[in-house]
Amino acid sequence: MDLSVIIPLLNEEESLPELVAWIDRVTRNRYSTEVILIDDGSTDSSWQVIENLKNEFSIVKGICLQRNYGKSAALNVGFKQTLGRVVITMDADLQDSPDEIPELYEMIDSGQYDLVSGWKKNRKDPISKTLPTKLYNWATRVSTGIKLHDFNCGLKAYRSEVIKSIDVYGEMHRYIPVIAKWAGYKKIGEKKVAHQKRKYGTTKFGLERFVNGFLDLISITFVSRFGRKPMHLFGFLGTILFTFGFAIAFYLAFAKFFWMEYNMTERPLFYFGLLAMILGTQLFVAGFLGELISRNWPDRNKYLISKTTEENWQKLLY
Repeated sequence: MDLSVIIPLLNEEESLPELVAWIDRVTRNRYSTEVILIDDGSTDSSWQVIENLKNEFSIVKGICLQRNYGKSAALNVGFKQTLGRVVITMDADLQDSPDEIPELYEMIDSGQYDLVSGWKKNRKDPISKTLPTKLYNWATRVSTGIKLHDFNCGLKAYRSEVIKSIDVYGEMHRYIPVIAKWAGYKKIGEKKVAHQKRKYGTTKFGLERFVNGFLDLISITFVSRFGRKPMHLFGFLGTILFTFGFAIAFYLAFAKFFWMEYNMTERPLFYFGLLAMILGTQLFVAGFLGELISRNWPDRNKYLISKTTEENWQKLLY
């Protein structure tokens, strides 16, 4: 199969028929295509709409999650079911234009890139969203070294090997380029894409996503550098602190026995040394426990799914 289009959604019953018809017009007689619609626990009639679209369009496949797990979980489930050589993700709210699909497909299919991220240069959003977004993207560029303007754009294209090699969990969908680079896929490109005003419904994200975004940035920076070797960070810091505290204790012991100084426990330096050794030991133990957890956590990406549109798909328990 040439192309897989993954669309996570939450309460988008109004936009889905128009979006699927638009994708069908763009891809018909051009690519062998599948459109995987992932209902992330919608409370409206989105799943009924998906079932109707499945009967109307042969390209449509659907997955319904048991509850709202979040966009990262929905994408991760979709990634595991794709058959296309090129995989494109997009949002369901019609703010991403399917007309971008051919150019994105060509950028991946030509072998020039492993991953192409959309850049909504002219955003149709208020300044309350655009200004924090610019700050967030700047911080991500600086901390990760990936020169993209819009990490949070839902419109992205991938080689199939990329999405089959990575896990997306928590709220890390914003940082898929970082995860892909960490996995060894360094041909990461960018394309300016159209951004349209929301036509139906309301946004599912508030200002708290920017706070969560910066917290996730700290997390992904740590995971990408020390996720498989937490002892290298915590063990190093713990060793430095413990050595510093031990040096203080050695100095105080030397002063007591050779310089005949007394009342060592009344000196603030004694407590600084004691605190440094305690914190150093705790950090070292935290690194050791982190090593055990990172090597033995089997259920990081298991999500319950209630039903699918495909009879030949096994019950998914990701």
